[in-house]
Amino acid sequence: MMIIAVLLIAISVGLVIHTIIHALWPNQSDDREQVLRRMSDTKQSSERNASGIKGPNGPQSTARQMLDKVAPYAVKPVMPKSDAEMSTLREKLAQAGYRHELASKYFLASKTIAGVSLLLLGLMIALARGCDTRQIFTYALIGCGIGFMLPNFWLSMARGKRAEKIRNGLPDSLDLLVVAVESGLALDAGLQRVGDEMANVHRDLSEEMQISTLETQMGVPRAEALDNMARRCGVEEMRSLVAVISQAEKFGTSIAKALRTQADVLRSKRRLAAEERAQKTTVKLMIPLVLFIFPSIFVVLVGPAALKLIENLGAGGAMNPNK
Repeated sequence: MMIIAVLLIAISVGLVIHTIIHALWPNQSDDREQVLRRMSDTKQSSERNASGIKGPNGPQSTARQMLDKVAPYAVKPVMPKSDAEMSTLREKLAQAGYRHELASKYFLASKTIAGVSLLLLGLMIALARGCDTRQIFTYALIGCGIGFMLPNFWLSMARGKRAEKIRNGLPDSLDLLVVAVESGLALDAGLQRVGDEMANVHRDLSEEMQISTLETQMGVPRAEALDNMARRCGVEEMRSLVAVISQAEKFGTSIAKALRTQADVLRSKRRLAAEERAQKTTVKLMIPLVLFIFPSIFVVLVGPAALKLIENLGAGGAMNPNK
């Protein structure tokens, strides 16, 4: 009964954490939403925040209301010690697509909540197994450490996923930007047009271009706005693109030619990366082949022959002890 109770508690804690995460940060890569957006050819609503958190006037879920009350106390144990660490955290959240001012607060609170939840789960498992004091402390420490690091793993995966989307959308966006610049539009107007056109296909890259355009309209220098966009994206290809644009403006060369060359380079990199993943497939297939497929083949092919050989040797050969 104790083991069943521990399993039920573990499932409950997991469901609570899953509910809190999805209430605060909805899945930005919903395939159904992306397909519907492409089919209807509608742009993303401006009322929706880039972080996925609704505004103060929007409806709030029970998990959101509960976390609003717990967050001020849960943030204190894991609050960064300096402004530089907080700036780094906000930059990582921005690279994952969460730019809301409360995103860092909820992220830090989730670390404390997950750590305490898994700490309690480790204590219950240790008590259910009848462990001594040292083992109970070990289970609790391991659970707390895992819970504390889980949000960091999630953030790293979200950053990598979003960076991959931006990297895949850069060549197509650069081709459209080249067409816009060669047709007579300025670079700022071209970025704005590309951001509007790519909103239904590459939403993350479109958001970054629109933010860069807004910063330029607010009086931020173009070079600084582009540097901010590269820093928010966290993609090396975007940094190279910003550097190429800055050098082209500095030396007075054609921006359209520079963008076309950069688009060709990015497309070649994307093709080479796809070929590399295809070549790695044969190596990755060795693990399931050796562990699952080859043993089954050996059992089917060699099994009957081995059983027949053992039967014949045991019936009248030297292996028969009764003869």
